[in-house]
Amino acid sequence: MRGASQTEGLNAAQWEALRYLNRANSFSNSPGAMARYLGATKGTTSQTVLALIKKGVIAKSSRGDDGRSVVLTVTEAGLKLLASDPLLHIEKAIAQLGDKTSKRFAKGLREILGSEITRQNEPAFGTCFDCRHLIKNGGANFCTLMNMAVGDIEKLCVFHELKS
Repeated sequence: MRGASQTEGLNAAQWEALRYLNRANSFSNSPGAMARYLGATKGTTSQTVLALIKKGVIAKSSRGDDGRSVVLTVTEAGLKLLASDPLLHIEKAIAQLGDKTSKRFAKGLREILGSEITRQNEPAFGTCFDCRHLIKNGGANFCTLMNMAVGDIEKLCVFHELKS
């Protein structure tokens, strides 16, 4: 699978970074959050970001009035590239397993990855759906940690904590 990622002018680390940014919410689209998610150093992440910007697949801007805080976003060219992501073949293969088998596979994979995250004491990125900070109030979603409404609850969040 890693060898298949050497395609479309990106290396495996660049693909992983692009995939992450495509799935990251507005709290998590920074170089620091990406480094934590990928388990990479800030230096390695910085080089990956520079390469992706040079290739035109992500853009870098400032977050609000704070010029030190950086936001990374996937460009239209990046979204087009993601449509030909080599891992989409794996996704299709899993979908062909059948409903019962794919559910068991997903459950087993979640357990294995959860166990590894706990064992290595790594941050547990996840989505708002199963986060203890999410409050659903009618049609609105509210993050108690960030003290604000959240619209992209299906995206990955650096502040995710499982409900207990």
